[in-house]
Amino acid sequence: MAKRRPASGKPVPRKSQQAGSGELRIIGGDWRSRKLRFPDAGGVRPSPARTRETLFNWLNYQLPGSDCLDLFAGSGALGLEALSRGAAHATLVDHTPALAQALRDNLQLLKSDKGTVVCQDILRYLSERQRAPFDIVFMDPPFRQGWLEKLFALLESGQWLKPQGWVYVEHESELATPPVPAGWQLHRQKTAGQVAYSLYRVDSGDTRQQA
Repeated sequence: MAKRRPASGKPVPRKSQQAGSGELRIIGGDWRSRKLRFPDAGGVRPSPARTRETLFNWLNYQLPGSDCLDLFAGSGALGLEALSRGAAHATLVDHTPALAQALRDNLQLLKSDKGTVVCQDILRYLSERQRAPFDIVFMDPPFRQGWLEKLFALLESGQWLKPQGWVYVEHESELATPPVPAGWQLHRQKTAGQVAYSLYRVDSGDTRQQA
């Protein structure tokens, strides 16, 4: 899920960034080591740096030129990291206005026009797809709220992913990953402390569910 100094000629961060209590460090790519601020809002729990490094190693060859969706973007830890490492575009969706504004401010600070921020309820956003499918979807929803079952169903029924696309999921390690759509094949999976994270490959448009 996602987790900022004015200088001459650079955009001045808005109040939402200045008041933020969290800091995100980009760990690779064009913006490597850049530090960005985000507000203490919405219970943000950014993906740890070690977890992100593992994930983007997994996606090393798939990321350049890709079109990405970051659900529950929060601090932008996944979507901004993807842009730093060569993604062509990232859509960052979060329902918390302060976090959405901080994401816009940080994209401006990074002088990037490759990110689109959507401030909207996640289920409402996924209920009707009005754009082309994505190459990669990142999902790091709040823990212990039963999000994954709903998200899996909506991503599949709405055909949000291209064939041969990728889905990244984080969830609490004490729980098993819910059944995924039949066309999703587990590519990699690891556990780090309280977090389990998995990467799936979308091999077909089959809408049947695994048992």
